Amino acid sequence: MKALRNIRAIAALLAATVIAGIVGFHVIEGWSYFDSFYMVLTTFTTIGYQEVHPLSQHGRYFNTGLIIAGVSLVFLGIGSLTQALLEFELGNYFGRRRMQREIERLKGHYIICGAGRVGRSAARELARKPVPFVVIESKPDKAAMFEAEFLTVVGDATKEETLRQVHIESALGLVAATTLDATNIYIVLTARSINPKLKIIARASEDGAEKHLLKAGADSVVSPYGFAGHRIAQAFLRPYVLDFLDVATARAGKPGLEIEEVRIGEGSLYAGQTIESSRIRQETGVMVLAIHRGEGSTRFNPGPDYILEAGDCLIALGEPAALTRLEASAAGNVGTSR
Repeated sequence: MKALRNIRAIAALLAATVIAGIVGFHVIEGWSYFDSFYMVLTTFTTIGYQEVHPLSQHGRYFNTGLIIAGVSLVFLGIGSLTQALLEFELGNYFGRRRMQREIERLKGHYIICGAGRVGRSAARELARKPVPFVVIESKPDKAAMFEAEFLTVVGDATKEETLRQVHIESALGLVAATTLDATNIYIVLTARSINPKLKIIARASEDGAEKHLLKAGADSVVSPYGFAGHRIAQAFLRPYVLDFLDVATARAGKPGLEIEEVRIGEGSLYAGQTIESSRIRQETGVMVLAIHRGEGSTRFNPGPDYILEAGDCLIALGEPAALTRLEASAAGNVGTSR
């Protein structure tokens, strides 16, 4: 903030002027350092009770320059401080208004309940895609850390009015990621009662919490501690497989290949064609690992004669740019080069 930089510069100049005034009065008038400081203080604050001691002619010349420099710096400092406070308050006000407008426009978004480590990781992954989402955090200090980067609401996610505030009715998914299993169960129950079609993923800290979260209405449950233990074991047993999955899922920002879901739209040229005739691999460089069909079946490593249908979801592996081209073609937005 420019005003804060100005305040720092003015404070440095003011401190230097105070020191110069103390030394000047001590040298010119022979006063003690305390009397010199007192004279500078009464001068700069424009109180001006009286001169500590009668000033000589040279002392008056020196004090005249000190008055002009010191008082000017004091008033400049007050002005800059006022400007900084106004900028801060106005920035907060307009920032909240802008965030509220963005939240009002949310549709087809995701809701993250809890701004802890799990919630932050989920938010960063969603932002990397990017897809619209909003974070709900009950503690203002944690929420303040998020506000500069993500849409954030301070509130209790177990309450219906808080979830309605972030338009849960039109949301695609919700993450219950608080550190308490009981709180996550309440969030799942409340969210499911408002939006029965919502996809809900919940965090479980205790081993026995998974069945309760699933019974409350969660579609799936993730245990960070169980996942960490499994990953540690796999790092010993299958290190190369783990490295491949890290690259394929772009973990820790690693560049390279990615695994992505690509849905075939109604107007896509791929609909009705086989894997071989679609020439997906030859024209995009993307490998189709599996195909998920609407009725819930998943075909892994589909053969060249497998017929693609509108609504199929391709689990594809490739470079990000190639996957983007495939998504556009599969959706029917652009034609293929054939």
